Formats: sequence, structure tokens, C-alpha cells
Amino acid sequence: MEFLQNYLVLLVLGICLATGYIIKHSLDFIPNKYIPLIMGLLGVFLNVWLNYWTFNPEILLGGLVSGLASTGAFEMGRNLINKEE
Repeated sequence: MEFLQNYLVLLVLGICLATGYIIKHSLDFIPNKYIPLIMGLLGVFLNVWLNYWTFNPEILLGGLVSGLASTGAFEMGRNLINKEE
């Protein structure tokens, strides 16, 4: 899992984290099970955009890792907050 840290794009992770939060708390018609899929696709789109519309396997992996890491970061934060209460 450590090799995936090389592909993490913090800007994409932050945008996906904020977008996922908005989807989870504001758009009730989207089931929670689809949020990781949406974040993965959004992460790929953002990473391709940030790399001047070039596409290769490294950009694909970077977008997927960053988008899916945003859902993991949200869950980790939620669990830490609930643990303290």
C-alpha cells in the first residue's frame, strides 16, 4: 500500500472530499453506496484536467487513488469524532 502514496494528489483529494461531503449531506437521492464510485470518477477527471488533458496509466491511478482516499479520509474523520463522543 505504501507505493500508492506516490500517486496521491492532495488537490484532487481535497476537492473530492468536499464534493463527497456535499453529496452525502445534501443530495438525498444519491445512495451512499455510489459515493466512492462518483469520487473515483471525479478524481480521474480532475487529475486528467490538472495534467493538461493527457491520459496515461499513472494519471488514471493517481485520480482513482486520490478520489477513493477522500472517502477513506471522510470515514476516518467521522470515526474519530464519534469515538470522542
